[in-house]
Amino acid sequence: MARNFGNISRRFDGVSVNGAAATVMRGIPPVRSQVLPPAGRFGKHRLSGILTVLLRRALQNQSALMSSDQLANIMFGSVFLFIGLAACAFAAIRRGGGVRLFAWLGIWSAMRGVRLLAKSPSVVAVLPHWLQVCAPFVWVATMYLVLPVAVLAWLELTVGKVRPFLKTVIVGGFLIGLAGIGVFAVTGSKDRLMVYSDDLLAIAALLVLVVVVSVPRLARRFLVLPNRAVVVVGTLVFALEGLHFSLANTFHYKTTEITGSLAFAVLLFSFGYVAAQMVLANEHRLVSIDNELAIAREIQASILPGSSPAVKNLRVAAAYRPMTAVAGDFYEFVPIDANRNGFLVADVTGHGVPAALIASMVKVAMQSVISCAHDPSEVLHGLNRILCTQLRSQLVSAAYLWVDTENRKARYSAAGHPPLLLWREGKLERVESNGLLLGVFPDSDYPLFDIPIRIGDRFLLYTDGVIEPEDSDGKSFGDHRLEQVVRDNGSHAPAELLDQLLAEIHRWQPASAAQHDDITLIVVDVV
Repeated sequence: MARNFGNISRRFDGVSVNGAAATVMRGIPPVRSQVLPPAGRFGKHRLSGILTVLLRRALQNQSALMSSDQLANIMFGSVFLFIGLAACAFAAIRRGGGVRLFAWLGIWSAMRGVRLLAKSPSVVAVLPHWLQVCAPFVWVATMYLVLPVAVLAWLELTVGKVRPFLKTVIVGGFLIGLAGIGVFAVTGSKDRLMVYSDDLLAIAALLVLVVVVSVPRLARRFLVLPNRAVVVVGTLVFALEGLHFSLANTFHYKTTEITGSLAFAVLLFSFGYVAAQMVLANEHRLVSIDNELAIAREIQASILPGSSPAVKNLRVAAAYRPMTAVAGDFYEFVPIDANRNGFLVADVTGHGVPAALIASMVKVAMQSVISCAHDPSEVLHGLNRILCTQLRSQLVSAAYLWVDTENRKARYSAAGHPPLLLWREGKLERVESNGLLLGVFPDSDYPLFDIPIRIGDRFLLYTDGVIEPEDSDGKSFGDHRLEQVVRDNGSHAPAELLDQLLAEIHRWQPASAAQHDDITLIVVDVV
Protein backbone atom coordinates (compact mmCIF):
# COMPACT_ATOMS: atom_id res chain seq x y z
CA MET A 1 0.00 0.00 0.00
CA ALA A 2 2.75 2.41 0.88
CA ARG A 3 4.25 2.40 -2.56
CA ASN A 4 1.54 4.79 -3.61
CA PHE A 5 3.26 7.75 -1.97
CA GLY A 6 5.48 7.49 -5.04
CA ASN A 7 4.57 4.03 -6.26
CA ILE A 8 7.67 2.84 -4.46
CA SER A 9 8.60 -0.68 -5.40
CA ARG A 10 11.27 -2.90 -3.96
CA ARG A 11 12.98 -3.56 -7.28
CA PHE A 12 15.03 -1.42 -9.66
CA ASP A 13 14.46 -2.42 -13.26
CA GLY A 14 18.00 -1.76 -14.38
CA VAL A 15 19.41 -3.20 -17.57
CA SER A 16 22.16 -5.80 -17.42
CA VAL A 17 23.19 -8.78 -19.52
CA ASN A 18 22.51 -11.35 -16.83
CA GLY A 19 19.19 -9.70 -15.90
CA ALA A 20 18.07 -9.66 -19.53
CA ALA A 21 19.01 -13.27 -19.98
CA ALA A 22 17.14 -14.30 -16.86
CA THR A 23 14.11 -12.36 -18.02
CA VAL A 24 14.22 -14.01 -21.39
CA MET A 25 14.46 -17.45 -19.91
CA ARG A 26 11.51 -16.73 -17.64
CA GLY A 27 9.56 -15.76 -20.76
CA ILE A 28 10.11 -19.17 -22.47
CA PRO A 29 6.93 -21.22 -22.23
CA PRO A 30 7.26 -24.67 -20.63
CA VAL A 31 8.05 -27.46 -23.12
CA ARG A 32 6.55 -30.85 -22.54
CA SER A 33 8.82 -33.83 -23.11
CA GLN A 34 6.43 -35.65 -25.41
CA VAL A 35 6.35 -32.71 -27.83
CA LEU A 36 10.07 -32.91 -28.49
CA PRO A 37 11.21 -35.98 -30.42
CA PRO A 38 14.33 -37.84 -29.34
CA ALA A 39 17.58 -36.29 -30.31
CA GLY A 40 18.78 -39.42 -31.97
CA ARG A 41 15.84 -39.47 -34.38
CA PHE A 42 16.11 -35.95 -35.66
CA GLY A 43 19.66 -35.17 -34.77
CA LYS A 44 21.24 -32.30 -32.89
CA HIS A 45 20.53 -29.77 -35.63
CA ARG A 46 16.80 -30.42 -35.54
CA LEU A 47 16.72 -30.02 -31.75
CA SER A 48 18.76 -26.83 -31.97
CA GLY A 49 16.31 -25.44 -34.52
CA ILE A 50 13.34 -26.12 -32.25
CA LEU A 51 15.05 -24.40 -29.30
CA THR A 52 15.94 -21.45 -31.51
CA VAL A 53 12.32 -21.00 -32.57
CA LEU A 54 11.11 -21.20 -29.01
CA LEU A 55 13.75 -18.74 -27.82
CA ARG A 56 12.94 -16.33 -30.66
CA ARG A 57 9.24 -16.43 -29.78
CA ALA A 58 10.00 -15.87 -26.12
CA LEU A 59 12.24 -12.92 -26.99
CA GLN A 60 9.55 -11.42 -29.20
CA ASN A 61 6.89 -11.79 -26.50
CA GLN A 62 9.13 -10.36 -23.80
CA SER A 63 10.25 -7.53 -26.08
CA ALA A 64 6.65 -6.56 -26.74
CA LEU A 65 5.88 -6.66 -23.01
CA MET A 66 8.94 -4.60 -22.13
CA SER A 67 8.10 -2.04 -24.82
CA SER A 68 4.58 -1.61 -23.45
CA ASP A 69 5.82 -1.12 -19.87
CA GLN A 70 8.57 1.21 -20.97
CA LEU A 71 6.17 3.24 -23.08
CA ALA A 72 3.82 3.61 -20.11
CA ASN A 73 6.70 4.63 -17.84
CA ILE A 74 8.00 7.16 -20.35
CA MET A 75 4.54 8.59 -21.00
CA PHE A 76 3.49 8.91 -17.34
CA GLY A 77 6.97 9.95 -16.27
CA SER A 78 7.08 12.77 -18.80
CA VAL A 79 3.58 13.97 -17.86
CA PHE A 80 4.28 13.90 -14.13
CA LEU A 81 7.63 15.64 -14.58
CA PHE A 82 6.07 18.38 -16.72
CA ILE A 83 3.21 18.89 -14.27
CA GLY A 84 5.68 19.02 -11.39
CA LEU A 85 7.90 21.61 -13.02
CA ALA A 86 4.88 23.71 -14.05
CA ALA A 87 3.46 23.63 -10.51
CA CYS A 88 6.82 24.61 -9.00
CA ALA A 89 7.17 27.48 -11.48
CA PHE A 90 3.66 28.68 -10.64
CA ALA A 91 4.44 28.55 -6.92
CA ALA A 92 7.68 30.49 -7.46
CA ILE A 93 6.00 33.44 -9.17
CA ARG A 94 2.85 33.60 -7.07
CA ARG A 95 2.23 34.42 -3.42
CA GLY A 96 -0.69 33.74 -1.14
CA GLY A 97 -2.91 30.90 0.01
CA GLY A 98 -2.55 27.53 -1.73
CA VAL A 99 0.82 28.32 -3.32
CA ARG A 100 2.84 26.16 -0.92
CA LEU A 101 0.47 23.28 -1.70
CA PHE A 102 1.27 23.79 -5.39
CA ALA A 103 4.99 23.74 -4.56
CA TRP A 104 4.87 20.44 -2.66
CA LEU A 105 2.56 18.89 -5.24
CA GLY A 106 5.00 19.96 -7.93
CA ILE A 107 7.96 18.39 -6.15
CA TRP A 108 5.96 15.22 -5.47
CA SER A 109 4.86 14.91 -9.09
CA ALA A 110 8.34 15.69 -10.43
CA MET A 111 9.89 13.02 -8.17
CA ARG A 112 7.37 10.48 -9.44
CA GLY A 113 8.11 11.46 -13.02
CA VAL A 114 11.89 11.29 -12.57
CA ARG A 115 11.56 7.90 -10.90
CA LEU A 116 9.52 6.46 -13.77
CA LEU A 117 11.93 7.84 -16.36
CA ALA A 118 14.93 6.54 -14.44
CA LYS A 119 13.37 3.05 -14.53
CA SER A 120 13.06 3.12 -18.32
CA PRO A 121 16.13 1.58 -20.02
CA SER A 122 15.27 3.41 -23.24
CA VAL A 123 15.50 6.77 -21.47
CA VAL A 124 18.61 5.89 -19.49
CA ALA A 125 20.34 4.58 -22.62
CA VAL A 126 20.23 7.94 -24.40
CA LEU A 127 21.59 9.86 -21.40
CA PRO A 128 25.24 10.87 -21.09
CA HIS A 129 27.36 8.32 -19.27
CA TRP A 130 27.59 10.30 -16.07
CA LEU A 131 23.80 10.58 -15.94
CA GLN A 132 23.47 6.86 -16.53
CA VAL A 133 25.71 6.30 -13.56
CA CYS A 134 23.51 8.62 -11.48
CA ALA A 135 20.23 6.96 -12.52
CA PRO A 136 20.23 4.31 -9.75
CA PHE A 137 21.03 6.95 -7.14
CA VAL A 138 18.21 9.19 -8.42
CA TRP A 139 15.81 6.27 -8.30
CA VAL A 140 16.77 5.39 -4.72
CA ALA A 141 16.59 9.02 -3.60
CA THR A 142 13.09 9.46 -5.02
CA MET A 143 12.05 6.12 -3.56
CA TYR A 144 13.04 7.13 -0.03
CA LEU A 145 12.25 10.86 -0.02
CA VAL A 146 8.87 10.79 -1.75
CA LEU A 147 7.10 9.97 1.53
CA PRO A 148 8.06 13.13 3.46
CA VAL A 149 7.40 15.28 0.39
CA ALA A 150 3.93 13.75 -0.03
CA VAL A 151 3.12 14.28 3.65
CA LEU A 152 4.28 17.91 3.36
CA ALA A 153 1.61 18.38 0.68
CA TRP A 154 -0.99 16.91 3.04
CA LEU A 155 0.26 19.15 5.83
CA GLU A 156 -0.94 22.20 3.89
CA LEU A 157 -4.53 20.91 4.17
CA THR A 158 -4.56 19.99 7.87
CA VAL A 159 -5.12 21.79 11.16
CA GLY A 160 -5.28 20.78 14.80
CA LYS A 161 -3.84 17.60 16.28
CA VAL A 162 -3.27 15.89 12.93
CA ARG A 163 -0.42 18.29 12.15
CA PRO A 164 1.95 17.11 14.94
CA PHE A 165 1.45 13.51 13.76
CA LEU A 166 2.22 14.44 10.15
CA LYS A 167 5.26 16.46 11.21
CA THR A 168 6.56 13.40 13.04
CA VAL A 169 6.09 11.33 9.89
CA ILE A 170 7.93 13.96 7.86
CA VAL A 171 10.92 14.09 10.20
CA GLY A 172 11.04 10.30 10.45
CA GLY A 173 10.73 9.94 6.68
CA PHE A 174 13.57 12.37 6.03
CA LEU A 175 15.86 10.68 8.56
CA ILE A 176 15.13 7.19 7.20
CA GLY A 177 15.49 8.49 3.66
CA LEU A 178 18.88 10.04 4.26
CA ALA A 179 20.04 6.88 6.05
CA GLY A 180 18.71 4.68 3.21
CA ILE A 181 20.52 6.75 0.59
CA GLY A 182 23.70 6.47 2.64
CA VAL A 183 23.32 2.68 2.93
CA PHE A 184 22.83 2.41 -0.83
CA ALA A 185 25.91 4.52 -1.50
CA VAL A 186 28.04 2.31 0.76
CA THR A 187 26.62 -1.19 0.26
CA GLY A 188 24.54 -0.98 -2.93
CA SER A 189 21.44 -2.23 -1.10
CA LYS A 190 18.45 -0.29 -2.40
CA ASP A 191 15.73 -1.28 0.05
CA ARG A 192 17.37 -2.26 3.32
CA LEU A 193 15.52 0.48 5.23
CA MET A 194 12.33 0.51 3.17
CA VAL A 195 10.57 -1.63 5.75
CA TYR A 196 10.63 1.36 8.10
CA SER A 197 9.59 3.91 5.50
CA ASP A 198 7.08 1.92 3.43
CA ASP A 199 5.73 -0.63 5.88
CA LEU A 200 5.56 1.56 8.97
CA LEU A 201 5.49 5.32 8.34
CA ALA A 202 3.75 5.35 4.97
CA ILE A 203 1.02 2.88 5.94
CA ALA A 204 0.38 4.66 9.25
CA ALA A 205 0.16 8.07 7.56
CA LEU A 206 -2.08 6.77 4.77
CA LEU A 207 -4.47 5.05 7.19
CA VAL A 208 -4.81 8.16 9.35
CA LEU A 209 -5.40 10.39 6.33
CA VAL A 210 -7.97 8.03 4.80
CA VAL A 211 -9.92 7.96 8.07
CA VAL A 212 -9.78 11.75 8.54
CA VAL A 213 -10.79 12.46 4.95
CA SER A 214 -13.57 9.87 4.87
CA VAL A 215 -15.31 10.81 8.14
CA PRO A 216 -17.14 14.15 7.66
CA ARG A 217 -16.91 15.14 11.33
CA LEU A 218 -13.14 14.56 11.40
CA ALA A 219 -12.68 16.29 8.03
CA ARG A 220 -14.45 19.42 9.28
CA ARG A 221 -12.30 19.42 12.41
CA PHE A 222 -8.86 18.64 11.03
CA LEU A 223 -8.87 19.61 7.34
CA VAL A 224 -9.05 22.87 5.41
CA LEU A 225 -10.80 21.81 2.23
CA PRO A 226 -12.86 24.01 -0.09
CA ASN A 227 -14.15 20.81 -1.74
CA ARG A 228 -13.97 17.66 0.38
CA ALA A 229 -15.64 15.33 -2.14
CA VAL A 230 -12.86 15.66 -4.71
CA VAL A 231 -10.15 14.86 -2.14
CA VAL A 232 -12.16 11.90 -0.80
CA VAL A 233 -12.34 10.36 -4.28
CA GLY A 234 -8.64 10.95 -4.98
CA THR A 235 -7.53 9.61 -1.60
CA LEU A 236 -9.70 6.48 -1.74
CA VAL A 237 -8.57 5.61 -5.29
CA PHE A 238 -4.97 6.13 -4.19
CA ALA A 239 -5.41 3.98 -1.07
CA LEU A 240 -7.30 1.19 -2.88
CA GLU A 241 -4.59 0.90 -5.49
CA GLY A 242 -2.06 0.67 -2.68
CA LEU A 243 -4.12 -2.11 -1.07
CA HIS A 244 -4.28 -3.88 -4.42
CA PHE A 245 -0.51 -3.66 -4.76
CA SER A 246 0.07 -5.04 -1.25
CA LEU A 247 -2.30 -7.97 -1.80
CA ALA A 248 -0.70 -8.69 -5.16
CA ASN A 249 2.72 -8.87 -3.50
CA THR A 250 1.36 -11.13 -0.77
CA PHE A 251 -0.17 -13.59 -3.23
CA HIS A 252 2.62 -13.19 -5.81
CA TYR A 253 0.30 -11.69 -8.38
CA LYS A 254 1.97 -9.61 -11.04
CA THR A 255 1.15 -5.88 -11.16
CA THR A 256 2.20 -3.07 -13.48
CA GLU A 257 3.15 0.53 -12.98
CA ILE A 258 0.15 1.68 -15.02
CA THR A 259 -2.42 1.18 -12.25
CA GLY A 260 -0.21 2.96 -9.73
CA SER A 261 0.39 5.83 -12.14
CA LEU A 262 -3.32 6.16 -12.87
CA ALA A 263 -4.15 6.21 -9.16
CA PHE A 264 -1.46 8.82 -8.54
CA ALA A 265 -2.85 10.89 -11.43
CA VAL A 266 -6.31 10.83 -9.82
CA LEU A 267 -4.90 11.98 -6.47
CA LEU A 268 -2.76 14.61 -8.17
CA PHE A 269 -5.81 15.97 -9.99
CA SER A 270 -7.82 16.13 -6.75
CA PHE A 271 -5.02 17.98 -4.95
CA GLY A 272 -4.50 20.32 -7.88
CA TYR A 273 -8.21 21.11 -7.99
CA VAL A 274 -8.25 21.94 -4.27
CA ALA A 275 -5.08 24.01 -4.59
CA ALA A 276 -6.57 25.96 -7.50
CA GLN A 277 -9.70 26.64 -5.44
CA MET A 278 -7.56 27.87 -2.55
CA VAL A 279 -5.62 30.21 -4.84
CA LEU A 280 -8.84 31.59 -6.36
CA ALA A 281 -10.35 32.08 -2.91
CA ASN A 282 -7.21 33.91 -1.85
CA GLU A 283 -7.40 36.11 -4.96
CA HIS A 284 -11.00 37.01 -4.14
CA ARG A 285 -10.01 37.75 -0.56
CA LEU A 286 -7.18 40.02 -1.71
CA VAL A 287 -9.51 41.87 -4.07
CA SER A 288 -11.93 42.38 -1.20
CA ILE A 289 -9.11 43.64 1.03
CA ASP A 290 -7.95 46.02 -1.70
CA ASN A 291 -11.46 47.40 -2.00
CA GLU A 292 -11.72 47.84 1.75
CA LEU A 293 -8.30 49.53 1.84
CA ALA A 294 -9.40 51.90 -0.90
CA ILE A 295 -12.40 52.86 1.21
CA ALA A 296 -10.18 53.21 4.28
CA ARG A 297 -7.79 55.44 2.28
CA GLU A 298 -10.68 57.68 1.29
CA ILE A 299 -11.88 57.86 4.88
CA GLN A 300 -8.42 58.71 6.17
CA ALA A 301 -7.98 61.34 3.48
CA SER A 302 -11.25 62.89 4.60
CA ILE A 303 -9.98 63.38 8.18
CA LEU A 304 -6.86 65.22 7.00
CA PRO A 305 -7.01 68.95 6.23
CA GLY A 306 -8.23 69.61 2.73
CA SER A 307 -6.30 72.87 2.38
CA SER A 308 -3.90 75.13 4.24
CA PRO A 309 -5.42 77.48 6.84
CA ALA A 310 -5.91 81.15 6.01
CA VAL A 311 -4.05 82.98 8.79
CA LYS A 312 -2.85 86.58 8.59
CA ASN A 313 0.88 86.89 8.05
CA LEU A 314 1.40 83.13 7.67
CA ARG A 315 2.10 80.98 4.65
CA VAL A 316 1.57 77.26 5.28
CA ALA A 317 2.28 74.16 3.22
CA ALA A 318 2.00 70.48 4.12
CA ALA A 319 3.11 67.19 2.52
CA TYR A 320 1.79 63.75 3.38
CA ARG A 321 3.28 60.57 1.89
CA PRO A 322 1.90 57.33 3.42
CA MET A 323 4.00 54.19 3.12
CA THR A 324 0.94 52.01 2.44
CA ALA A 325 -2.66 52.65 1.45
CA VAL A 326 -3.39 53.89 4.96
CA ALA A 327 -0.89 55.32 7.39
CA GLY A 328 -0.12 56.00 11.03
CA ASP A 329 0.99 59.59 10.45
CA PHE A 330 -1.52 62.33 11.13
CA TYR A 331 -1.54 66.10 10.97
CA GLU A 332 -4.16 68.69 11.84
CA PHE A 333 -4.64 72.43 11.57
CA VAL A 334 -6.50 74.00 14.50
CA PRO A 335 -7.77 77.41 13.34
CA ILE A 336 -9.12 79.61 16.12
CA ASP A 337 -9.47 82.93 14.32
CA ALA A 338 -7.75 84.93 11.57
CA ASN A 339 -4.64 85.49 13.73
CA ARG A 340 -4.25 82.29 15.69
CA ASN A 341 -3.75 78.71 14.56
CA GLY A 342 -2.49 75.44 16.00
CA PHE A 343 -0.45 72.84 14.07
CA LEU A 344 -0.41 69.21 15.22
CA VAL A 345 1.77 66.40 13.84
CA ALA A 346 1.48 62.85 15.22
CA ASP A 347 3.15 59.55 14.38
CA VAL A 348 1.69 56.25 15.59
CA THR A 349 4.11 53.37 16.11
CA GLY A 350 3.64 50.68 13.49
CA HIS A 351 2.15 50.91 10.04
CA GLY A 352 -0.95 50.04 8.07
CA VAL A 353 -4.51 49.66 9.27
CA PRO A 354 -3.86 49.40 13.05
CA ALA A 355 -1.78 52.58 13.03
CA ALA A 356 -4.37 54.32 10.83
CA LEU A 357 -7.15 53.47 13.29
CA ILE A 358 -5.19 55.02 16.15
CA ALA A 359 -4.45 58.07 14.00
CA SER A 360 -8.21 58.45 13.62
CA MET A 361 -8.51 58.26 17.39
CA VAL A 362 -6.03 61.14 17.66
CA LYS A 363 -8.28 63.15 15.35
CA VAL A 364 -11.31 62.54 17.59
CA ALA A 365 -9.33 63.20 20.77
CA MET A 366 -8.08 66.49 19.37
CA GLN A 367 -11.66 67.77 19.15
CA SER A 368 -12.02 67.39 22.91
CA VAL A 369 -9.01 69.62 23.70
CA ILE A 370 -9.80 72.50 21.34
CA SER A 371 -10.61 74.69 24.35
CA CYS A 372 -6.93 74.68 25.36
CA ALA A 373 -5.53 75.02 21.82
CA HIS A 374 -3.48 78.05 22.89
CA ASP A 375 -1.49 75.89 25.37
CA PRO A 376 0.52 73.12 23.64
CA SER A 377 1.40 71.53 26.99
CA GLU A 378 -2.26 71.14 27.93
CA VAL A 379 -3.16 69.90 24.46
CA LEU A 380 -0.65 67.04 24.71
CA HIS A 381 -1.60 66.34 28.31
CA GLY A 382 -5.26 66.04 27.28
CA LEU A 383 -4.46 63.80 24.31
CA ASN A 384 -2.31 61.58 26.48
CA ARG A 385 -5.01 61.22 29.11
CA ILE A 386 -7.57 60.18 26.50
CA LEU A 387 -5.29 57.83 24.56
CA CYS A 388 -3.89 56.10 27.64
CA THR A 389 -7.27 54.47 28.23
CA GLN A 390 -7.55 53.31 24.60
CA LEU A 391 -4.08 52.25 23.47
CA ARG A 392 -2.74 48.77 24.15
CA SER A 393 0.65 47.96 22.65
CA GLN A 394 1.08 51.02 20.43
CA LEU A 395 2.24 54.51 21.31
CA VAL A 396 2.10 57.92 19.66
CA SER A 397 4.69 60.65 19.22
CA ALA A 398 3.34 64.15 18.66
CA ALA A 399 4.35 67.80 18.33
CA TYR A 400 2.08 70.80 18.63
CA LEU A 401 2.91 74.36 17.55
CA TRP A 402 0.69 77.33 18.39
CA VAL A 403 1.22 80.54 16.42
CA ASP A 404 -0.34 83.91 17.36
CA THR A 405 0.53 86.45 14.69
CA GLU A 406 -1.35 89.26 16.47
CA ASN A 407 0.78 89.04 19.60
CA ARG A 408 3.86 87.90 17.68
CA LYS A 409 4.52 84.74 19.65
CA ALA A 410 4.59 80.98 19.21
CA ARG A 411 4.40 78.17 21.76
CA TYR A 412 5.63 74.62 21.29
CA SER A 413 5.54 71.27 23.09
CA ALA A 414 6.24 67.70 22.00
CA ALA A 415 5.82 64.11 23.13
CA GLY A 416 8.78 61.96 22.08
CA HIS A 417 8.87 63.66 18.68
CA PRO A 418 11.72 64.88 16.42
CA PRO A 419 12.67 68.51 17.20
CA LEU A 420 11.02 71.55 15.68
CA LEU A 421 13.32 73.31 13.19
CA LEU A 422 13.37 77.12 13.27
CA TRP A 423 15.02 78.96 10.35
CA ARG A 424 15.74 82.57 11.39
CA GLU A 425 18.01 85.15 9.81
CA GLY A 426 20.17 82.59 8.00
CA LYS A 427 20.55 80.33 11.03
CA LEU A 428 18.86 77.02 11.80
CA GLU A 429 17.85 76.22 15.38
CA ARG A 430 16.57 72.95 16.82
CA VAL A 431 13.77 73.45 19.33
CA GLU A 432 13.41 70.46 21.64
CA SER A 433 10.75 70.45 24.32
CA ASN A 434 9.90 66.79 24.72
CA GLY A 435 7.95 64.71 27.20
CA LEU A 436 7.10 61.00 27.09
CA LEU A 437 5.31 59.41 24.17
CA LEU A 438 1.54 59.58 24.34
CA GLY A 439 0.05 56.50 25.94
CA VAL A 440 2.85 55.64 28.38
CA PHE A 441 1.56 57.17 31.64
CA PRO A 442 -1.74 59.06 32.00
CA ASP A 443 -0.24 61.88 34.11
CA SER A 444 2.84 62.68 32.04
CA ASP A 445 3.90 66.33 31.85
CA TYR A 446 4.98 68.07 28.67
CA PRO A 447 7.32 71.09 28.92
CA LEU A 448 6.27 74.28 27.15
CA PHE A 449 8.61 76.41 25.05
CA ASP A 450 7.71 80.03 24.18
CA ILE A 451 9.14 81.53 20.99
CA PRO A 452 8.88 85.22 20.01
CA ILE A 453 8.28 85.31 16.25
CA ARG A 454 9.64 87.70 13.63
CA ILE A 455 8.98 88.29 9.98
CA GLY A 456 11.03 85.82 7.97
CA ASP A 457 10.87 83.01 10.55
CA ARG A 458 10.25 79.54 9.19
CA PHE A 459 9.05 76.58 11.26
CA LEU A 460 9.33 72.96 10.10
CA LEU A 461 7.38 70.13 11.74
CA TYR A 462 8.04 66.59 10.49
CA THR A 463 7.85 62.90 11.39
CA ASP A 464 10.80 60.51 11.59
CA GLY A 465 9.97 59.06 8.16
CA VAL A 466 11.82 62.07 6.75
CA ILE A 467 15.19 61.25 8.33
CA GLU A 468 15.12 57.43 8.33
CA PRO A 469 15.38 56.52 4.59
CA GLU A 470 18.65 54.71 3.82
CA ASP A 471 20.94 54.69 0.82
CA SER A 472 22.50 51.58 -0.74
CA ASP A 473 25.19 51.54 1.98
CA GLY A 474 22.65 51.61 4.79
CA LYS A 475 23.27 55.24 5.77
CA SER A 476 20.23 57.20 6.93
CA PHE A 477 19.20 60.46 5.32
CA GLY A 478 19.56 61.89 8.80
CA ASP A 479 19.11 65.21 10.56
CA HIS A 480 22.22 66.72 8.98
CA ARG A 481 20.97 66.34 5.39
CA LEU A 482 17.50 67.51 6.34
CA GLU A 483 18.94 70.66 7.88
CA GLN A 484 21.20 71.20 4.87
CA VAL A 485 18.22 71.09 2.49
CA VAL A 486 16.40 73.62 4.72
CA ARG A 487 19.44 75.94 4.65
CA ASP A 488 19.87 75.61 0.88
CA ASN A 489 16.21 76.51 0.27
CA GLY A 490 15.78 79.21 2.87
CA SER A 491 14.55 81.77 0.32
CA HIS A 492 12.12 79.42 -1.43
CA ALA A 493 8.39 79.29 -0.79
CA PRO A 494 7.11 76.64 1.67
CA ALA A 495 5.68 74.42 -1.08
CA GLU A 496 8.96 74.58 -3.03
CA LEU A 497 10.92 73.58 0.08
CA LEU A 498 8.68 70.54 0.55
CA ASP A 499 9.09 69.51 -3.08
CA GLN A 500 12.84 69.81 -2.79
CA LEU A 501 12.93 67.81 0.43
CA LEU A 502 10.88 64.97 -1.04
CA ALA A 503 13.04 64.96 -4.18
CA GLU A 504 16.24 64.75 -2.10
CA ILE A 505 14.83 61.88 -0.06
CA HIS A 506 13.85 60.06 -3.25
CA ARG A 507 17.33 60.54 -4.72
CA TRP A 508 18.94 59.34 -1.50
CA GLN A 509 17.25 55.96 -1.66
CA PRO A 510 18.13 53.26 -4.25
CA ALA A 511 15.78 53.29 -7.22
CA SER A 512 14.42 49.86 -6.31
CA ALA A 513 13.92 50.64 -2.61
CA ALA A 514 10.40 50.93 -1.28
CA GLN A 515 9.33 53.60 1.18
CA HIS A 516 9.81 52.22 4.71
CA ASP A 517 7.84 54.75 6.76
CA ASP A 518 5.15 57.38 6.46
CA ILE A 519 6.35 60.93 5.75
CA THR A 520 4.62 64.08 6.98
CA LEU A 521 5.94 67.66 6.73
CA ILE A 522 4.46 71.04 7.66
CA VAL A 523 6.21 74.33 6.83
CA VAL A 524 4.97 77.57 8.45
CA ASP A 525 6.44 80.89 7.25
CA VAL A 526 5.91 84.18 9.11
CA VAL A 527 5.48 87.00 6.58
